[in-house]
Amino acid sequence: MAKLVILTQGLNGRAHELNVDRTTIGRVDDNMFQIAEASVSSHHCEVHLRGSEVLIRDLNSTNGTFINGEKIAESILKPGQTLRLGNIELKLEAEGAPAASAPAAAPSPAKRQVEATMVIPRGVSMSELESGGRAPSLDISKEFSKKRNKAGIYFWIVVGIVILLIVGLLIYALIIVNNAPHK
Repeated sequence: MAKLVILTQGLNGRAHELNVDRTTIGRVDDNMFQIAEASVSSHHCEVHLRGSEVLIRDLNSTNGTFINGEKIAESILKPGQTLRLGNIELKLEAEGAPAASAPAAAPSPAKRQVEATMVIPRGVSMSELESGGRAPSLDISKEFSKKRNKAGIYFWIVVGIVILLIVGLLIYALIIVNNAPHK
């Protein structure tokens, strides 16, 4: 029976037996083989058993699916080869099958650099959620301050003067009415 074994630190030793014709692998729990890691897409790839062959098909994953360092859309995975989903490496193990030979040449440093820059982290880690975000800043110089609106200040000065003039005219009118002779 063939099985995929995780090699990546922290998840190493975790395995999934390929005992059905089609197995889905991804980050969310509706996959048959769930790998809850940010670099693995929610529905990353699927594995098809075709006789003694294991076919891997990428499901338009964000960080790609690789067999022995080569990006694939669909390819046969042989026993002993390394399957990489985002940052997670797995190895196909099959009982009684000879291990696949190693690739002829290791990828060039430039190619490894390109592959390393293709990783797009998604999601939030539990430690980030538990920390509650960034600590509040105590630097007052970085605080926001409201800009002064000079037009608004001039408007209220004019309104104040007009109100004072109206009050003054009312007082003057009351004085004149009170000083006028009564009939």
